[in-house]
Amino acid sequence: MDSFMRCVSRTARCAALYRGEKLEGIGLNGGQHTYILNICRNPGISQEQLSRLLYINKSNVARQLANLEQNGFVTRIPDAEDRRILRVHPTQKALDACPVVQRVLVDWQNYAMADFSPEEREQLTTLMQRVMERAAAYAENRLQPENEGGEKP
Repeated sequence: MDSFMRCVSRTARCAALYRGEKLEGIGLNGGQHTYILNICRNPGISQEQLSRLLYINKSNVARQLANLEQNGFVTRIPDAEDRRILRVHPTQKALDACPVVQRVLVDWQNYAMADFSPEEREQLTTLMQRVMERAAAYAENRLQPENEGGEKP
């Protein structure tokens, strides 16, 4: 398993480097793509919801959103019913960046899997989705305010 995790980790770092290089021209770094995509897909999402969706702690989400807001990609507006909740909305700059981000992700996938047959691509994607779903189930259980019996998987 150590080898599997090393491969996943190294691939993720290389992908972040690629995204950083390709997105620098539009003012994004390699880790901000997921914020842009999810905010554009879910306009008005709360910071809390975004944190849970991305499995990133609230303080890191707040810092990234502050940076994206400062750079004109998002606006944060207090919720009309509960002013403690900040709703995040994409600006036109984010909406314009979204297809660029999507293209960069497709280009990376095509680059990383260039030597794979269509069947191998499908098989790897299916297997990685299963791994991701299992990992997400663990994270979601950990994020519950009180998981039943206080047990950890």
